[in-house]
Amino acid sequence: MTSSPSGPHPPGGLAVLPVPGLGEIRRGDDLATLIAGQVELLDGDVVVVTQKIVSKAEGAMVPIDPDDPDDRLRIIESESVRVLRRRGDLVISETRHGFICANAGVDLSNVERGWAALLPEDSDRSARRIRDGLRAATGREVAVVVSDTFGRPWRKGVVDVAIGCAGLAAVVDLRGTADAMGRDLVATEVCVADEVASAAELVMGKAAAVPVAVVRGVDPDWLRRGSVSEEILRPPAEDLFR
Repeated sequence: MTSSPSGPHPPGGLAVLPVPGLGEIRRGDDLATLIAGQVELLDGDVVVVTQKIVSKAEGAMVPIDPDDPDDRLRIIESESVRVLRRRGDLVISETRHGFICANAGVDLSNVERGWAALLPEDSDRSARRIRDGLRAATGREVAVVVSDTFGRPWRKGVVDVAIGCAGLAAVVDLRGTADAMGRDLVATEVCVADEVASAAELVMGKAAAVPVAVVRGVDPDWLRRGSVSEEILRPPAEDLFR
């Protein structure tokens, strides 16, 4: 074991711990076993795993001609159910998973030349599989978030968000509770899975080869089944922009 974070974080605070040393991930690799060999987990930890290594382990990779922009576009269109906008070589589309994102999540970064990474077929299922494996390997009850980098309308920059989760509430509904001034909250639903994913990215970085992090100290009340597809994705009928 190469990393042994200290004990539980004090109440009211969080610890975000990088998990280095996993090495290059190949198709068929058991991510839970690899992660368990690199970090000492505690009950209640949230293990954040980047989409890229999940896709590699699950074989969600396709060959691509890196010198042919049309080949990249072909893959993007094959992964899209609807194209919303185009500008130059940027495509904003809806994937079959229901995500609205750039280039249908097709990614050429941190993969071997001549290959493109696709989004996992079912990231909630991927998170459940990793969580089950970690429980079997460590005996610990942890949550798992599969994260990916998304842009945002009306704001520059990218952030990591959750595209799959297990064992952590994707959204915490605060409607009907009181704020600090005693007023009833009528519209507040907090996407804690996205917040945890973004916090984890701060210790991962895009060039540091750290695809896993542990977020320690989350509210125990957030630890439940969890699902991005069921809790976070907004139905078209509720979407003001589609």
